[in-house]
Order: sequence, then structure tokens, then C-alpha cells
Amino acid sequence: MVPGQGTAMLLRQAMTGGLRAALLSSLGTCAGLLIWASASAVGLSAIFVASPLAYNALRWAGALYLAFLSIQTLIELKKRGPSFAIGSQGGRAGFLAFRLGLTTNLLNVKAAVFSVAFIPQFVPSGFPIARGILTLGVVQALVSFTWAAFLSTSISRVTEMLASDRARRILTLISAIGFLILSLSLLIARQGLSSS
Repeated sequence: MVPGQGTAMLLRQAMTGGLRAALLSSLGTCAGLLIWASASAVGLSAIFVASPLAYNALRWAGALYLAFLSIQTLIELKKRGPSFAIGSQGGRAGFLAFRLGLTTNLLNVKAAVFSVAFIPQFVPSGFPIARGILTLGVVQALVSFTWAAFLSTSISRVTEMLASDRARRILTLISAIGFLILSLSLLIARQGLSSS
């Protein structure tokens, strides 16, 4: 529930593409959470704890992706105005919304660290660790989707109330600036894993 790059992406989707696009992006995010949980269960994501290079590569990729989303949002705002109408463009747009959520989550270093550092601690002793991590990963994905659905519905309704062109332009600009700020914060953040 703590705002981060996933929440910024979700807000962008709800404001610019509508509820359907936001929910599809949320499903993509949940798929990413399940991938990270699976990686943690088989030990692959432990690489980010052991290798500062791998951690920094993921952090830079996430920051660059957020900067790309910010620039893309600003270009779309300049070209077409604030409404992208992703939700009304059919199956291809649905896949793009899902892929956006998935990519945003897979490039989110916090999701990787959470899967490695926190989820395993909650597996009861004596319980198979891989199965416990996967079970908790599914629970995390379900909780995440529930929160995302609530947030998306709320933002979508508020966006409908703020349907004037000027209000939507301001909200879209704010979402683009938010992506840029998150991107910069990822780049200047201290390398958390290597210091622990």
C-alpha cells in the first residue's frame, strides 16, 4: 500500500486509460509479484543480496523505465491531450496494460528485495521453504490486487468527476512528473542491499 512506482503506474492507468486499463495493469503487477516469489523460492533473487552489480542494474533499469513512462506521458499529453482511452481500444490495449503492470513490477527493486528479505521470514519453521514462499507470494498478489482494485476504482471515479480537459491535463502532467521524481529517487537512493 506504500506508494511507489507501482502505485504511480496504477494512478496513471486509472486517470488516462480508465478502470479496465488499471485493473489489467494490476493483474500484470500481480503476475510480477508471483514471478518474484517464484524466483525467491528457487533462490535466484538472492543474487540481488549477494551482488551489488545485479542490484544496481535492476535499480537503473527501473529508473530508466520510469523516466521513459514520464516522457511518454508528456509526449501523449502534448499530442492528443490527457485522454489516452487505453481501456476502449480492445484486446491489444488490454495486453499493453497488462504488460505495463508486469514490466513495472519486474523492474521494481523493492519487489525483488521484499521477496528475498521479508517473505521467507514468515514461513513457519519446519514448513517447506519453497512452498511457504510461493503460498505467501500468492497471498501478497491477492492482497495487492484487492488494494489496486479499490484504488483504481476510487481514482477512476474521481477522474470522471474531474472530466474537464484542463483538470485532466493537470492530472496527467502530475503523473508524468511523479514518474520522473520516482525515477530520480531510484537513481540517487543509497544502495540498500550492499550496506546490510
